[in-house]
Amino acid sequence: MNVSIRKSEPSDLLFLENIEHTCFPKYQQSSRRSLRHSLSSPFQLVFIAEMGNKKKQTPVGSLIANLYQRTLRIYSIGVLPTAQGQGVGESLLNHVKKLGLSKGFEKLSLEALKTDEKLIAWYKKAGYSVTETLPNYYHDGIDAVRMVLNLADPKDRNTIANLIVVDNPKKWTLDIEGLRVISSKSYLSDPEFQSMKNARIFNLSSSYRYQSIGYYVSLLASAREHRAIPNVTTIRDFRNVSIIRTIAQDIDDLLQKTLEKHTQNHLGFNIYFGQTIDKAYRHLGQQLYRLFETPLMHVQFSKNERWVIQKVSPLSMDKIEPSDFEYIHHFAREYFTRKRFQRQRFHNYKYDLAILVNPDEKNPPSCPDALQQFKEAARKIGFYTEFITKDDYDRLSEFDALFIRETTSVNNYTYHFSRTAYAEGLVVIDDPWSILRCSNKIFLDERMRQNKILTPLTWILTRDVLKKNHLAEMPYPLVLKQPDSAFSLGVTKVTNAEEMSHSLKELLKKSDLVIAQEFLPSDFDWRIGMLDQKPLYACKYFMAKDHWQIVNWNSNEENDFGAVETMPIEQVPSAIIKAATKAAGLMGDGLYGVDLKMVGDKAYVIEVNDNPNIDEGIEDGFLKEELYLKIMQSIYNRIEMSRNIARFISVEGN
Repeated sequence: MNVSIRKSEPSDLLFLENIEHTCFPKYQQSSRRSLRHSLSSPFQLVFIAEMGNKKKQTPVGSLIANLYQRTLRIYSIGVLPTAQGQGVGESLLNHVKKLGLSKGFEKLSLEALKTDEKLIAWYKKAGYSVTETLPNYYHDGIDAVRMVLNLADPKDRNTIANLIVVDNPKKWTLDIEGLRVISSKSYLSDPEFQSMKNARIFNLSSSYRYQSIGYYVSLLASAREHRAIPNVTTIRDFRNVSIIRTIAQDIDDLLQKTLEKHTQNHLGFNIYFGQTIDKAYRHLGQQLYRLFETPLMHVQFSKNERWVIQKVSPLSMDKIEPSDFEYIHHFAREYFTRKRFQRQRFHNYKYDLAILVNPDEKNPPSCPDALQQFKEAARKIGFYTEFITKDDYDRLSEFDALFIRETTSVNNYTYHFSRTAYAEGLVVIDDPWSILRCSNKIFLDERMRQNKILTPLTWILTRDVLKKNHLAEMPYPLVLKQPDSAFSLGVTKVTNAEEMSHSLKELLKKSDLVIAQEFLPSDFDWRIGMLDQKPLYACKYFMAKDHWQIVNWNSNEENDFGAVETMPIEQVPSAIIKAATKAAGLMGDGLYGVDLKMVGDKAYVIEVNDNPNIDEGIEDGFLKEELYLKIMQSIYNRIEMSRNIARFISVEGN
């Protein structure tokens, strides 16, 4: 009698319940609620095995699988006793194996009772092997083993194909080991490239206009999880000169210095794989390539009082003078033989993590020892980790996630890193929205007020307050803040109208608006670390000696910090935890540090900070290594979740 496999329907719920009660001991049985969830979840697949004839098919077995980015995990497989020994289980396993192969999964995994030697032998016969023991997996004293069937060579994870995509490969004569030149049409339609894993696509199509073949090369590269250069975001940015100039703000000083001796008001030059033919523009060309990662491009500049970028245009080979071809081949050969394209690894890692740091920052959010703790935790979770700096902007597409560990600001490259990484599809902490929201105290005040969260009394001041002489009426002492102040910097305490006038004039030179808050004296501030909208760690930050802040920035001592006390979340007043959780939830689901004060029995939110400090021996004082592991696990889970959704869409589409 033949066995057929079909996808489940909601009406299969009763049959699945019967399978659970008939085939599994009580401690392994799934509840009705869990089964109903499996039938509707976008992250699970349920298959029903049937036997019978053309007139009538009877369900006799089932398999439930969880979808991960590169793994199909068999959560449950069961066959009714009356149908056992007739190949039903093998049919279900083979069906999932074929599905995994067709959809590009790297492996199948499952768990089995450690003492069930017969079942383990059956899985081994199907190609599975035991990879680890899971103590107390099903219940206290009832262990399991994890078994895996590899569908792809694990070496494939470490092998990255470099493909140059052009309209006509015959016109491209560059021959470099490990570099393939293919046509745009081949990349779009050839099954080899549709199923290829780990590829960098250098798109040199003749046009990137919307819905052109060149546009679709970069778009489909993103859909296939290939790393497109240029990506669709960069292609879109080319069309908007205001975006181009905003992105290029970080290199404005270099731009002015490089072009200061040029006597004309207009200038343009080509950049080939990050290099220029004229050595005078070499460094500027490298930085422009870092910002607008495109293999071949032309940049135009104009000058009124200052030099500005007028236009950035991608180039195709047919728009380049033949006399430049020799340079292009030379620059390309240098580019593709760099060490970063030949990176070797001694272990297999599932994902690549970049940690953005600034070695020159005086007060970074994490000290060097803490950074090493993050790297070790990432390794244990399954990341290949690199510390990168602002000079590695063009490498973002090489990674699966970005973790920012230098002080963030909307006005510097950290925000551009975050924005670009998010647009590339990377998981990002801190994400662009968190940086935007947390960096501005005016947004924070409005957000807290709208959601009825207690904060110190707050006023938003403009220059009019000076003109109308309202300063004498203010309730002193007050704390003045720049809207984008961070970690006590840009914060001033004033005790009278004279101090207020002086400080306000200074702050208004930098911003049209200034925050004034009532001063709530206390021996310490609460700092609650939040991750995924849940409390992660808790500290008391005590005030610096003879000072009203936790850091005395005016002190002559190198490190005039107050003491820090770290404690379990359970020991923190419930009002503090409740307020911190609600306030952080209004910012997002990232990593935040919420500063609060307890006045009587009420908790007041002072600030919600993105990019919170995590230093060894301070914030990790209670959790130790677990703190770093939890943060890395969150990043890992976010990648899995994002890839899960994409995989589900792919599976359902067929």
